[in-house]
Amino acid sequence: MSVGTAFHPRTSELNQKLAWGEWSGYHAAAVYADFHDIEYNAIREAAAVIDVSPLYKYIVSGPDAPRLMNRVLPRDAVRQRVNQVYYTPWVDEDGKMIDDGTVTRLSETSYRITAALPCYRWFMLNATGLDVRVEDITETTAALALQGQKSRAVLEAATVQDWSDVPYFGRRATQIGGVPVDVTRTGYTGDLGYELFVSTDDALAMWDRLFEVGPDYGLRPAGINALDVSRVEAGLILIEAEYTSALHARTADHYYSPFELGLGRLIDFDKGDFVGRRALLAERAAGGPARRLVGLELDWAGIEGMFGRHGLAPEVSAMVHRSAVPIYREGRQVGRATSICWGPTIKKMVGFGSVEPNLQEPGTMVSVEWSVEGERGKVAATVVPMPFLNLPRRRA
Repeated sequence: MSVGTAFHPRTSELNQKLAWGEWSGYHAAAVYADFHDIEYNAIREAAAVIDVSPLYKYIVSGPDAPRLMNRVLPRDAVRQRVNQVYYTPWVDEDGKMIDDGTVTRLSETSYRITAALPCYRWFMLNATGLDVRVEDITETTAALALQGQKSRAVLEAATVQDWSDVPYFGRRATQIGGVPVDVTRTGYTGDLGYELFVSTDDALAMWDRLFEVGPDYGLRPAGINALDVSRVEAGLILIEAEYTSALHARTADHYYSPFELGLGRLIDFDKGDFVGRRALLAERAAGGPARRLVGLELDWAGIEGMFGRHGLAPEVSAMVHRSAVPIYREGRQVGRATSICWGPTIKKMVGFGSVEPNLQEPGTMVSVEWSVEGERGKVAATVVPMPFLNLPRRRA
């Protein structure tokens, strides 16, 4: 049975359509008003807050905290600076993806982890013999993503502080509404943004302060539908869509390595041993995996043509289509496409493709399965670089 997050007393009042989804046992607003386009526009043109409290959150602390983090992460957590945030995958002994998330170094001996899946047992299994504590703070810590081109202005008004000196993937502690808040310059929208971590007891005080100053900047709540479109435009992968966690894999095709997802750049083989290092080294030595993640741009004229054969004007959903569909080349299936959607800012139909290595170069032509009125067909698609939308303000 799902429950409300610490922000539910406010989000439930604003969710006019009672459009709730389920996210890790919590109610998550899919959309607050008639449609998510207004919320998407707030992210791209003003500012929006997204309740991301259902993310699993852990604190790793103690003298051996850097050793544990270096043991379970492919990135070098010892070299990570205090107040620096890493985006990182973590893998099992076979080098297959368990999850991906953020790791914030809070002090010399403490880290905060956010994850899509419950990973407490995984961290504890790897903590054997170490002087370290792993604390699950998921239920005691609320999280709010403040995103959009005016998000910094909202944060500065709420805190009466200058935030221009906090770098991309940086962190600072502050107060909002008289309560302690931990802020990281991170997000899942590909836009300028921050993520705010606060005690569940203080969550409403923070929310109320944000919306006290927010009207001057067009601040509004945004649901998961708007977040989903934003992250696809930004070329950001989603667990159980672009890849299956090794914890849930049932067949060989369900296992993915970081190299398959374009995350090989995040693996530091020189730092020493870590879980999965041997398997990843062997995979790299063998030439890499048999699949590679690419960006796909679907041919709009081809989509129009399929509707035209039925005497219909083109009508595509504004939602992200997460279910996988086949990718073809020369009549043979060569991969699968996921998270296909219309990008409102880029004005293109795009998605992710998992294809054979010889098809990963930009400009490669393939086709994607498309159905209209129960008729299956194929629409031409081009392999393109990611992200589809690269906003300079995200890092400015």
